[in-house]
Amino acid sequence: MASADLRDELTCSICLNIYTDPITLTCGHSYCRVCITRTWDNQEEREYSCPECRHRFRVRPELKINLRMCNMAESFRSAHPEQEEVGISCTYCDSPVPAAKTCLHCEASLCNKHLKKHSQSAEHVLTEPTTSLGNRKCSVHKKVLEYYCSEDAACICVSCSLAGEHRGHVVETLNEASEKKKEKLRDILQKLTLKRKEAEKRVQNLQELRREVSDKAAGVTEEVTALIRGIRERLEALEQRVLSEISRQEEQVSLRVSDLIRQLEIKKEDLSRKMGHIEELCNMTDPLTVLQGRESDSADNCDTEEGDNEDRERDDNKVRAVGDLDVGLISVTLHSGLAGIVTGVKRQRLGVNTASDMLLDVNTAANNVTVSGDMKTVSRSGIKQSRPETPERFQDYNQVLSSRSFSSGRHYWEVESSESGRWAVGMAYRSIARKGRQSEIGNNNKSWGLWRWINNLYNVIHDSKYIELPLPPSSRRFRIFLDYEAGRLSFYELCDPIRHLHTFTATFTEPLHAVFRVHGGNTWLRMY
Repeated sequence: MASADLRDELTCSICLNIYTDPITLTCGHSYCRVCITRTWDNQEEREYSCPECRHRFRVRPELKINLRMCNMAESFRSAHPEQEEVGISCTYCDSPVPAAKTCLHCEASLCNKHLKKHSQSAEHVLTEPTTSLGNRKCSVHKKVLEYYCSEDAACICVSCSLAGEHRGHVVETLNEASEKKKEKLRDILQKLTLKRKEAEKRVQNLQELRREVSDKAAGVTEEVTALIRGIRERLEALEQRVLSEISRQEEQVSLRVSDLIRQLEIKKEDLSRKMGHIEELCNMTDPLTVLQGRESDSADNCDTEEGDNEDRERDDNKVRAVGDLDVGLISVTLHSGLAGIVTGVKRQRLGVNTASDMLLDVNTAANNVTVSGDMKTVSRSGIKQSRPETPERFQDYNQVLSSRSFSSGRHYWEVESSESGRWAVGMAYRSIARKGRQSEIGNNNKSWGLWRWINNLYNVIHDSKYIELPLPPSSRRFRIFLDYEAGRLSFYELCDPIRHLHTFTATFTEPLHAVFRVHGGNTWLRMY
């Protein structure tokens, strides 16, 4: 086989280069895998066809490398490196010379020299240099493809239009069809450009968020480190104070014990002296000396049980006076110190303020609820209250707002619920409706709520959009955390360990009040 013929056999009709990773379709035509993949990816319709014979495939064919053709292409590259560099060569030159144009009528490529001598008649159609002449001519009539059938989305020759399978179809010139497709592609390109810009903006926003989170994490880490360091220093100071108290008490008891020991040592020496005198008398053989010896010093209080009891009682009183360590005082010192540390930690809780002064606003309470005297508990009332109907009061649901509102900062408070019944807790703008469906917690864009339903499941709701939480309740105490500037409202269940239930994110535009709803006979909620 001649070199030129072999080159034609190994040339991809799409990229016009020697095959790279060639694949062969079931219709028999071969292409570079990248070329055919890119061609199909760019098709608007998902009807995959062969670019040469237009054979259509119902599903996108699986592309497998033609190893035999791949080896042939590699061998050809190795044997003809100079031809690879030239690209498409002039058909009429003996040595490889780059072609300037290709004549579809002659099916030949021409360099500038031969192009000057080439016929200029209309039937000689010149194009950019190409070796894929087959896909530029009709496979049926062997004529140049000049028209485009929009009904079949196919390039056709004049015979196809006049007498072939495309007869009677709406056709247009290739240039017209190409311009229309380019216009569509420009629209697609514009849309894709906008989408890419949006994606770039989202990436920038996420990168900015990542930087903000990183900076915030560094700040919180520093704050936590300082807080723990302060706790450690206070604990060490408390340890020294308690240990000093223990040492002080030990020293006092030791001094009293030492004093008592000295007294008893003196008494012991006196008793030993008396015992020695008596032993001397007992060892004497002269009766007169024994009888004339003084007994008062040696027998004081020794011959009466009453005297012995008095001595023992006096000694016992002295021992009791010595005392023991005051463990109660040590315990009080320790626990009061720990309580002081805990109080200090609560005040420094990462810039978070406890809402200990949260009270219920009875002026907003529905007439079917009872508010406790300390304004901390709301419960379902069996008797309708006779409160005046005002624009502030909830009318259709058993709800109540807190009197305090938040328009900045980070805050938290805790809520305890009854063991049974349905209830809801959350936050709302004061501008929330007081009547109708729009006044219910979460069924509007002015409130955010955590609900516990009768089926013992949690739901969160905002703007009438419900999300059912997967885990059942495991505690009756909850913590609600608000970070106003960050636009975060979080709910936590105070079990062991603490469980995060849900976090709403929003841009808050008004001051927020805590809001509560009770439903059912014995349902109640209490703030802490």
